[in-house]
Amino acid sequence: MQNRFSELKAGPLFRKLRHQTGRAIADFSLIENGDRIAVAVSGGKDSYTMLLLLEELRSRAPVSFDLVAVNIDSGYPGYRTDVIEGFLHDNGFAYRMVPTEHYSIIKEKRRPGSSYCSICARLKRGSLYETARTLGCNKLALGHHQDDFIETLLLNQFFVGSLKSMAASMLADNGVTTVIRPLVYVSEENIISFSQQAELPVVCCCCPVCGRADLQRKRMKRLLKDLQADIPHVKNSLLKALSNVHPRHLLDPSLRREERPSGK
Repeated sequence: MQNRFSELKAGPLFRKLRHQTGRAIADFSLIENGDRIAVAVSGGKDSYTMLLLLEELRSRAPVSFDLVAVNIDSGYPGYRTDVIEGFLHDNGFAYRMVPTEHYSIIKEKRRPGSSYCSICARLKRGSLYETARTLGCNKLALGHHQDDFIETLLLNQFFVGSLKSMAASMLADNGVTTVIRPLVYVSEENIISFSQQAELPVVCCCCPVCGRADLQRKRMKRLLKDLQADIPHVKNSLLKALSNVHPRHLLDPSLRREERPSGK
């Protein structure tokens, strides 16, 4: 992998991904001198790509920061943590593998008909925050990409009735860890292409509903694909809208300011 990746680093696709990630870091001040960053690595294409990009940028950055890869094993039977650990070890990354009993907790606590994904995500996020704190990391990097931001925006508008998505940087609920999302400008399509070129050892999460969950998000993916066929720049436009907000033209009463006639 190391030799193959060395070749890919010089290619146009990786240079594009590196530029987009570097721009996001600059635009949102995601990384600062002295940061110690826990990088969540699930074994999926997004987190592997994020880790490789951050390591490449770390070697070039004018500021000093450290990376520690963190894997949370939720306990699903068949989850190949050995493959993930082999990748991290062989490529010289500092890392921490964290086994948990999340699957047992989910089976016990999940209400019939409720989503596996929501409770699993909450448990995993809690473990990531705790591990980051234990490792002395002030930041936690998650691999959400451009499509995730846009799909979340549409999901909230269509099904929740709120105008929100995700933040590129935000203080976690624990009040200690800052969550960063360096892939905000990177498209899923390009991540897939890079993952295939690099032959990344992607592993399935082995959740009982893997591939069948989050049907509404899949609908948003299909909608965006159809829209993009007619409007090639629709994703860029939707992402830009998240940073080009005009509160005076929204209906939220809490955003309204009283307008008083001048001189009164």
